[in-house]
Amino acid sequence: MEIIVAKSAGFCWGVKRAVKMAVESLKASKSGRIFCLGELIHNRLEIERLKSMGMVFVGDFSEIPEGESVVIRSHGVAPFIIKALQKRNLNIIDATCPFVKDVHEKAIKLERENYPVLILGNPKHPEVEGIAGHIQNPLIASTLSEIEKLPSFPKLGVVCQTTLNINFFKRAISALLLKVKDIKIYNTICSATHIRQREAQKLAKEVDVMLIIGGKNSSNTTKLYQISKAVNDNSFHIESEEDIEKNWFKGAKKVGITAGASTPQWVIERVVKYLLDFTKGGKLSGRGIRKTVRREFQSA
Repeated sequence: MEIIVAKSAGFCWGVKRAVKMAVESLKASKSGRIFCLGELIHNRLEIERLKSMGMVFVGDFSEIPEGESVVIRSHGVAPFIIKALQKRNLNIIDATCPFVKDVHEKAIKLERENYPVLILGNPKHPEVEGIAGHIQNPLIASTLSEIEKLPSFPKLGVVCQTTLNINFFKRAISALLLKVKDIKIYNTICSATHIRQREAQKLAKEVDVMLIIGGKNSSNTTKLYQISKAVNDNSFHIESEEDIEKNWFKGAKKVGITAGASTPQWVIERVVKYLLDFTKGGKLSGRGIRKTVRREFQSA
């Protein structure tokens, strides 16, 4: 059985940056702990690792003692939260992804130009909540039916969640063009998201079984799964090798693997090792696993 790992599988640049900032801050902390408002990234296993290193995750800034250090998650937050943290005399470590900050700036720019701002994305996702917090009267839509229910606008500005499904974005814009005379659109889908989605779709067509690794609460991983499932019914969303069922691979000659932008390399490597161990002689290909690791697994 051949195991093919997508080139882009795993941490994107923004997530890698956030985790690096958190780990370095933990190492520099005199108390051996720092706080994080919400989950730094949407991956349960990586969160558990960070907890073991001393990171404390809280749901509200009021839970953080004054004078402590707090990490702003990669998804970003609304300005009022930053102000509240500053009032509590907290040392703020801003790990917001720069691409998310770019969405904030574009939304603010649209509002200053007197465009009502529509955010395409999940209204309950922290990234979308953060974007919405930067403007006065945000509109949010996550489905085509919600877009169809919107009234006609003389003018409208559009930004989107960085992990939005590119196909949904295209359909949403097509629907909006029929409603709006003066529309200004910023495609703020992160390039890493687009690349992962394109790779997942291509790889899923070429293999018998497709594994998508990442947190069940990860928006970008869920979209990868949906894209893969649409072209290969034998697609499975797993968080780790513990979720794998061996009967999925009966008769399979090729297995594809990709992973969300919040999935650490070590989790991908564990899944690959598990597959190689139980297939006893499986072949590993693709560039999503480091060459040194590939050699180590193949000689195991």
